Amino acid sequence: MQQSKVITIIVAAATLLLILWFAGAFQSDTLAPGHVAKSGPARQPPQVTTVAHLQQMTEVIESVGTVRPRTETRIEAQVTGKVREVRVRAGDVVKRGEPLIILDDRELTSRRVQAEQSFQSAKAKREQARQAISEAQAGNSKAVAQFQRIQKLFKDKAVTSREMDQAEADYRQALSRLEQAREGLIGAESEARRAAEALEETRIALGYTVIRAPEDMQVARRSVEPGDLAIPGKALLVVQTAGAMRLEAFVREGLIRRVRPGVEMNIVIPALERTARGVVEEVLPSADPATRTFLVKVALPDIPGLHPGMFGRLLVPAGKRNAVLVDVNAIRRVGQLESVLLQDKGSWTWIYVKTGEHQGNEVEILAGLSGGETVGLPGADHAN
Repeated sequence: MQQSKVITIIVAAATLLLILWFAGAFQSDTLAPGHVAKSGPARQPPQVTTVAHLQQMTEVIESVGTVRPRTETRIEAQVTGKVREVRVRAGDVVKRGEPLIILDDRELTSRRVQAEQSFQSAKAKREQARQAISEAQAGNSKAVAQFQRIQKLFKDKAVTSREMDQAEADYRQALSRLEQAREGLIGAESEARRAAEALEETRIALGYTVIRAPEDMQVARRSVEPGDLAIPGKALLVVQTAGAMRLEAFVREGLIRRVRPGVEMNIVIPALERTARGVVEEVLPSADPATRTFLVKVALPDIPGLHPGMFGRLLVPAGKRNAVLVDVNAIRRVGQLESVLLQDKGSWTWIYVKTGEHQGNEVEILAGLSGGETVGLPGADHAN
């Protein structure tokens, strides 16, 4: 019985030790900040060395955002009509003035023919009115001369009162015809003007049946197919400035004072593994009350492979801090472990370190070095 208890205790202890071993309790791969963990002496001293040094660095805070085109335009129909042809698809690059969508123009063509006929008829009426007013003016001039002659003779008592009355009646009748002719000309000119405007409207409407690209752009979205009804206000296509992108990021209110239009800032596109410099174009003057962030728009340079909708980060400077930097060639990586060859009391020893951001040909050491240490640059003489 006593022997069984001893065996049980031994098995339990062995099991516990095995669990602790798999959990990594006896491994020293993890490096706590500010501590130096040694991985073993080097077989040979290095031939080339460098010194880990302290340098003031700008601390940045990442603000997430989305890549969007700098200019995005909705293409809509100016007239109502059925779509006869769509000549582009999403992703196509188009030139200014290039036809994008063709609408059915049969109804508008018929309206233009009718407007042309109405305009020609109005022009004919206007010419008739002008002819009528010329005739009325001639008749009026003749009646005025006759009236003045009879009036003079009547004063000399050379004509009767009846002849005088007849001359006056003829004069008034000619004057009335002239006034009617003038009113007719005004009406004819007004009708001709309206007909000309209607004809011009149909011509313009016919021009709208061919929807063209407003600028050199790229088709972002297509939401119309042949046979669909196009009406004003309904987006048929969305086009964007080809190649011109910007990052729209949300910056928290505590950092917005560091972001101003015209300032250059670093941006990161993780999908492309690219870091680039962008220029702040616009900072919206009001914050989102739900997130306490401001929308910041940063113009991006031409980056191959960049597309609207991609994820990006805006690196906002948040202050200065001291950092330990060392040549990137001093870092040896084995799996996920990083180490440097450190000179310690006349001997060379590999120690574990933790690296951070890269600064050109140097890398920040977050833990393992404090600055001023001499480290070796890996080479064939001490690669192991």
